[in-house]
Amino acid sequence: MTRRESLADVMRRAGRVLSRLFGRVGYRRKRRADLVTAADLESQREILGVVRRAFPGDDYRAEEDAVKDAGAEHLWLIDPLDGTTNYAHGYPAACVSVGVLRRGRPLLGGVLDPFRGELFLAEQGKGATLNSRSIRVTKTNHVSDALLITGFAYDRAERADFYLARFKAFMTRCHDVRRSGSAALDLAWVAAGRADGFWEYGLSPWDVAAGWLLVGEAGGKVSDFSGRPWRDVKSLGAETLATNGRVHAGMLAVLRNERRT
Repeated sequence: MTRRESLADVMRRAGRVLSRLFGRVGYRRKRRADLVTAADLESQREILGVVRRAFPGDDYRAEEDAVKDAGAEHLWLIDPLDGTTNYAHGYPAACVSVGVLRRGRPLLGGVLDPFRGELFLAEQGKGATLNSRSIRVTKTNHVSDALLITGFAYDRAERADFYLARFKAFMTRCHDVRRSGSAALDLAWVAAGRADGFWEYGLSPWDVAAGWLLVGEAGGKVSDFSGRPWRDVKSLGAETLATNGRVHAGMLAVLRNERRT
């Protein structure tokens, strides 16, 4: 089985876990706003089981404290349940997100929304798909016409004014702003043309690895808030701006203006 085939396999396996346990699990807190459920842990076990059997030489980093870092050519970045707070409260906006890097660059990406039965897949140089059908970003040219998505980091209680200032800056300039609570799903939706842009601070590599490739292969652009591409795994997600490419400069201008204030 190829890595692409294995990726699709683990997405479906993990998706079945999330569907089966939805509404049936409690949660514990890792931090004030950071939860973990039995579904996170079982989903991760399913994914890692396949990866370890099929590609024992590959490295991996998974959200729930599973790391193999032996300097392998391929690295799997795994979020077994993105949108845990939604999931724990019975709010059906969550997904599985898995990205595969080769020598630090995105090779494969998958996001599965088990509630809509939607599997987003991308492979470097081969485009992005939703349930095997090609997807593309929007053609919106201006922030004033854009539908944007955002999220707030786990330190949102301590930095509420900081995040809300940026939310207000975009809300007063764009068509509207949404917040789903699942960054990986937000990135997939930008790739699929359901929104024009997404910004968020403080994400982790497993939150964005799949969406990074999905957006790029769908014709969009991903950068940090200075407009620079991510250079290494450690920088993935710290500042995330993903757009259709056409509104990227306009969104950067808003973020830069807020950074000065």
